[in-house]
Amino acid sequence: MSEQKVRRSALFRYAMFGSAIAFAGPPIYIHAPRFYADVHALDLAVIGAVLLAVRAIDFIQDPLLGVFVERYPDRRRELALLFSAVLGLGVAMLFAPEAPIAAHWQLALASVVVFTGFSGLQILYYSTGVGLGRANNGDHAHVAAWREAGILMGVCAASAAPTLISADPRISYSIYSAVFVVYLAIAFVLMRNVWPLGAAAPSTQSGFLSLLKDERLRRIFLIGLLNTLPVGITSTLFLFYVGDRLAAPELAGVLLLVFFLCAGISAPLWARLAKRVGMRPALMIGMALSIVTFAFAIPLSEGDALKFAIVSAASGAAIGADLTLMPAILSSRLQAMGAGAGRAFGLWGFLTKASLALAAGLVLPALAAAGYEPGAVNENAALRTLALAYAGIPCLLKTLALIAVYFSHNLDDRK
Repeated sequence: MSEQKVRRSALFRYAMFGSAIAFAGPPIYIHAPRFYADVHALDLAVIGAVLLAVRAIDFIQDPLLGVFVERYPDRRRELALLFSAVLGLGVAMLFAPEAPIAAHWQLALASVVVFTGFSGLQILYYSTGVGLGRANNGDHAHVAAWREAGILMGVCAASAAPTLISADPRISYSIYSAVFVVYLAIAFVLMRNVWPLGAAAPSTQSGFLSLLKDERLRRIFLIGLLNTLPVGITSTLFLFYVGDRLAAPELAGVLLLVFFLCAGISAPLWARLAKRVGMRPALMIGMALSIVTFAFAIPLSEGDALKFAIVSAASGAAIGADLTLMPAILSSRLQAMGAGAGRAFGLWGFLTKASLALAAGLVLPALAAAGYEPGAVNENAALRTLALAYAGIPCLLKTLALIAVYFSHNLDDRK
């Protein structure tokens, strides 16, 4: 088999594993609250408090898991097996139709197990992408396109699967968790010979402080945080915006699917553009498209669901640039530095989750102070505030991120 076919096979297996671990993402944020409310009769306030507390643990553990992964470069396959087993067990526990312990404790324990397995696999997965980029002549954008397409297809399937399986949540989620475990096992077997590619030569950088001594890497992390904040805000407010501003809660699932499908379809197109014009210019084009789509969402109101579907498609295509090119720029810099990818992606995961926490922690109280109440009959002023929070603030933050990228002339240099 030619080297090119070997690379293509590895990329396919890599993308397939990405789709498998992505199957565990939407259940936590979309399906678990509804499952524990409907099946276990758990109060929504309790569910929210438990998930917030567990999220704090997940928020802290990513850098530690990055150190752990980097400590055993020759055991990547075994670590992947360990984290896969932890994730599979966690999902099975999370959607158990009968709770052997109090439902809130089951939700807490299962969520901790899921987050640990998911975070460990995600760090291994992204750091393996650095090795795949090396094997593909440093074309990290091409690797990222395969990765994000796989992940986003997994997200789409996971978002829709439970409602397609059965109307009975006990049956639906039991089958869902079983299918997930089997799919994850198959994806692991196919990926078993790809994991060692992430074992780079001995790192010339050790510790988080030594990583942050690199000025260009600091800039990448800062831009990554600034660029992720708008996504955190829109993710947090999406259901509120669709349900109350557009008065179309029944279309939320379809609009999410449109968004993720367009993001997945756009990923290889952004990689192709990056190969032609460079990763930094391609990223700036994607950011500019995001700003325009956010601006169009601000004046929308009740009856504008079709217009918002167009906005969702365009913003999904734009976010494909962020998801594909920012990790590719980070991977390229890590390769040039000879730095450990495990620690770097552990820190990257920490910053990503920090943006989600900041979004929820700052925007939701501000909306409450403005008089907005989810699901209630709100005054026009409160709904306008919701629209500005959902689209106006992200538009401003994205503009700041674009300016930061514009002035970072050597952001994607391979030196």
